[in-house]
Amino acid sequence: MTKPVIGFIGLGLMGGNMVENLQNRGYQLNVMDLNKEAVATCVARGAKTVTTAKELAAASDIVMLCLTTSAVVEKLVYGDDGILAGIKEGSVLVDFGTSIPSSTRKIGADLATKGAGMIDAPLGRTPAHAKDGLLNIMAAGDLETFNKVKPVLDEQGENVFHLGALGAGHTTKLINNFMGMTTVCAMSQAFAVADLAGVDRAQLFDIMSAGPSNSPFMKFCKNYAVDGVSDLGFSIANANKDLGYFLKMVEDLGTESKIAEGSSANLQAAFDAGLGNGNVPEIFDYFLKLAK
Repeated sequence: MTKPVIGFIGLGLMGGNMVENLQNRGYQLNVMDLNKEAVATCVARGAKTVTTAKELAAASDIVMLCLTTSAVVEKLVYGDDGILAGIKEGSVLVDFGTSIPSSTRKIGADLATKGAGMIDAPLGRTPAHAKDGLLNIMAAGDLETFNKVKPVLDEQGENVFHLGALGAGHTTKLINNFMGMTTVCAMSQAFAVADLAGVDRAQLFDIMSAGPSNSPFMKFCKNYAVDGVSDLGFSIANANKDLGYFLKMVEDLGTESKIAEGSSANLQAAFDAGLGNGNVPEIFDYFLKLAK
């Protein structure tokens, strides 16, 4: 069977490597990004470039997004020259970013009026995994639409999960990031409090890691707080954004999360202190300065 033509918007570290993987597997790509160098790299491997999201959608069977925020996604979908204006009947939009589920469901409903489908498919693992087609993909949407794009997702991910109705992927990703980022905030503050109390941070790690608190996240926090190595590739700015989205989702569900509010407040304070570009365990520095 002929491979579908793929339009891809968002050529950052993750998206750029995803495009390279697809090109290596013989797909024709239409690409778009504000970073002209990233576009040129893809074009040099055979991709075509477009000037508007409308043009990209009209020329593609599957439109893929790997973008930073729901606001950016909505702008590209609903603009006068946006995806909704150009998408073809029978096409599918796949959002690989981390977005607000209510926004995802609205976009999906509006695409349906054009005869197009949508899958939300946030990602796990790293850009290196993206280059080799070894991502974890948390996909959601109606089963017929999912099955239409699954052969392509299988070439991008080692593990491709179907989680249910549209929005379930973004919901799962936000819950996952709430757990992870709250854990990092708590462990980083634990190391900071130990330091302020005169307890050796390395010994604290030895004791805590010997019990049920041990986890990969604890190791990431120890690597920074004890060894000075920042190796969890997820920024405070991104964590802050995702916790904000989690809180919006919780609000949409008619409930609340005091735990998330606390983590979000700490991440926002660290961001305001100029630490946004640092990896999440670097919030340890913010917690140390609280006592200064």
